[in-house]
Amino acid sequence: MFKSAELPQTLSKQEFREMEPDLRIGLLQAQLQLVEERKFSVILVIAGLDGAGKNEAISRLHEWMDPRHLACNAYGEPTEEERLRPPFWRFWRDLPEKGEISIVVGSWYQLPMRRHATSKCSRREFELDLITINAFEEMLFNENVLILKFWFDLPVDEQKKRMKELAKRRRRVRHILEEWTQFMDDGTARETVEEMALRTSTAQAPWYVIPALDEEYRDIALGQIVSSALRYRLERPEPDSIAAPAIVAGMKRRSALDAVDLSAKLDKDDYEKELEHWQEELATLTDKKKFRDIALVAAFEGNDAAGKGGAIRRVTRPLDPRIYKVHPIAAPSDEEKARPYLWRFWRRIPRKGRIAIFDRSWYGRVLVERVEGFCTEADWMRAYNEINEFEQQLVEDDIVVAKFWLAISEEEQLARFKAREETAYKQFKITDEDWRNRLKWGAYEVAAGEMIDRTSTSAAPWTLVAAEDKRHARITVLKTLCKQLKKAL
Repeated sequence: MFKSAELPQTLSKQEFREMEPDLRIGLLQAQLQLVEERKFSVILVIAGLDGAGKNEAISRLHEWMDPRHLACNAYGEPTEEERLRPPFWRFWRDLPEKGEISIVVGSWYQLPMRRHATSKCSRREFELDLITINAFEEMLFNENVLILKFWFDLPVDEQKKRMKELAKRRRRVRHILEEWTQFMDDGTARETVEEMALRTSTAQAPWYVIPALDEEYRDIALGQIVSSALRYRLERPEPDSIAAPAIVAGMKRRSALDAVDLSAKLDKDDYEKELEHWQEELATLTDKKKFRDIALVAAFEGNDAAGKGGAIRRVTRPLDPRIYKVHPIAAPSDEEKARPYLWRFWRRIPRKGRIAIFDRSWYGRVLVERVEGFCTEADWMRAYNEINEFEQQLVEDDIVVAKFWLAISEEEQLARFKAREETAYKQFKITDEDWRNRLKWGAYEVAAGEMIDRTSTSAAPWTLVAAEDKRHARITVLKTLCKQLKKAL
């Protein structure tokens, strides 16, 4: 991938002046269509050798394109806020919405490459980092994000010469000197770059090596690739294909939900004692000093009227209100629809020492969106692995992921719906949509069963809660949370 960058590739100033007007027009036209149609968003990853002119090339793109729809997100060492969350959180936070272009400097490649080049991680760890990156980029591609990655390259002798010149103006280029220069004398750094590019240049997110010896050639090459890629994507129908049908016809298959014993009950006296005990235990665990080094994410799903809200209230009651936040998840807003579906959950991930409770969650993609046809079959089929990867990243960053499915029978749901209609202060809980969803009980049952089968992992297992008796359900939730927190602490 780097051989052509070692050859002299230049463009005269006259040739540059002749090519620039048409290129600018092409870029602006493609960007205008992108903004108007809002079919996808764009991420341009800018990386490469120090002194290769990355900043100058970015400035040129801002000259050639409409800067109102072009943002630059530069990442250095993580801030205190960022260190308290998973590594990919800051990249998810800044994802552009459809119709927008984001230029990313110091991307998700920076830390793995530096760690490997300085022997601060094993080869296996580096390979796992690249696998995680490929999965991240594949998901963005499937969520209508065009990813173009550029490596600005120079002959070694020229790079050293430029860095000596830049060192004389150290104040202006301090941020450049801290990036790659101190590592490039070691052959390991070059090997790291080459392996990274080869392993992560995919059809969904290709790498382009830009010879940067000549600044006119460098900028025209960058502009032409961006223009061509935008035009190609604008003219191409969105991919929507799957390898095999999600549901295979045949005899009825039992799911994990069928094994839930809905007859489980707890009498009132025992409930009061258990409630006091487990709430006190939960408060004690979250007050521990060690809790500042972890976080808790609790997701509540289940049948409508299964008692999610009541269970959540019993969880939050003993907690310090400064450390938790409850996120009721409804239909996505226009801002959220304009980005990959996990974006709105990534931005709500808590810092260390904090708790995020989700009343409905990212599983809407494989439940409501699946059953109601709000996404394609290909979308929800790939979402299982995307969700597993998301949760795995949380767990690897010392976040406890607790997932609860509160189960009730169809008959019990009907009784609770009627009770809500007849009780003045509960009428707001029942809507026409609840009744419509009830008509699709069977479809939701199948979807929930497959969801649990495909996403109950050793890192983030599902807890199936018999919720026909609310007292039993609430104690089960509290006990499970305490058990998981104890293990983590």
